[in-house]
Amino acid sequence: MGFGQIFRIERMRVDPALTQALRSRWDTEASAFAFPWGHMIPSLEDVSRITGLRVHGRAVSGYTYPCYHDLAERLLDLPVERRSSLVPRVALQESLGLFEAGKNAGETEDEYLERLARVSRRELASEPGPQADLDLRRFLVIFLGRLLFATRGDAVHCRFLPLLADLGEVGGYAWGAAFLAHQFDGLSASERQTSTSGFYPFLQVWAYLHLPALRRGELTRPGLVPIARHWDSR
Repeated sequence: MGFGQIFRIERMRVDPALTQALRSRWDTEASAFAFPWGHMIPSLEDVSRITGLRVHGRAVSGYTYPCYHDLAERLLDLPVERRSSLVPRVALQESLGLFEAGKNAGETEDEYLERLARVSRRELASEPGPQADLDLRRFLVIFLGRLLFATRGDAVHCRFLPLLADLGEVGGYAWGAAFLAHQFDGLSASERQTSTSGFYPFLQVWAYLHLPALRRGELTRPGLVPIARHWDSR
């Protein structure tokens, strides 16, 4: 489906000072970062190099429905209230075996993630078939709605669900182009906001690449792709 490289990105600690510094430089009229030497914007090439997401293909577009109740019931087998476009995050996490798997005292981050993977594997279908397709759609909804195209709030929007009806078609969409548009929307949302929604490693690594004076990560794996795998957070 084209998400393999972004799943290989190692954990990256968020750098709020860097994010806020970039945010303060965003010119909403020009839709670009305004620096003393001129304007700069992240490009499709940046998205491809940093995240590995596909930037060519069919547009990620379609109708936004006022209610996704019937679609969510058919494709996810999860409850969505009538006249709602939101699926509860808790219900999604429970369906993937991730809701009650909290971090234990004294557990390292690596141990915690390894245990999460074990718990999730017990819940997910191990053989191809209708249940595996259901599990995959649930995972993709939470991946797209809470990580790649994250917005503020707890519930997960169903707007990508129509594109997941045929799982064989998912890899043909230009998710990277939609991701870049989402970054621009998030940066232009409100001048009062000091943080950005969405997949924060992208802007951090973009700053590491193009603004070396602000580079606060440690270059430890220069040969790997995508480029976001080069750095560890301090």
